[in-house]
Amino acid sequence: MLILMPLDSKDLDEAKLSKIEEVKIWGLFELVEGKVKDVGFYDNWEDIEEFFDCVIVTSKLEYIWPFKEQSIPVLEAPTQRYVDDIIEAFLFKELYEVTN
Repeated sequence: MLILMPLDSKDLDEAKLSKIEEVKIWGLFELVEGKVKDVGFYDNWEDIEEFFDCVIVTSKLEYIWPFKEQSIPVLEAPTQRYVDDIIEAFLFKELYEVTN
């Protein structure tokens, strides 16, 4: 499973989820059996050639239409900001799907 997140840093110990309009780097996380197997970094999400399963954003109010137009599910992390917390919340289904 591939999960895309807008981040403020490549340093995964310190990186936080950022707003799309403030993104410094896009992180593409490959999850295998509930663990992060690999992480790729991209300056622009449109440069990603692999199909990713979902995008995680800070708020449903962000500009997410490019993802929705491509039928890519968008999940909102309402309180989680650090990568480890977001991955854990994803695995425990604690993130909200943005449906509108």
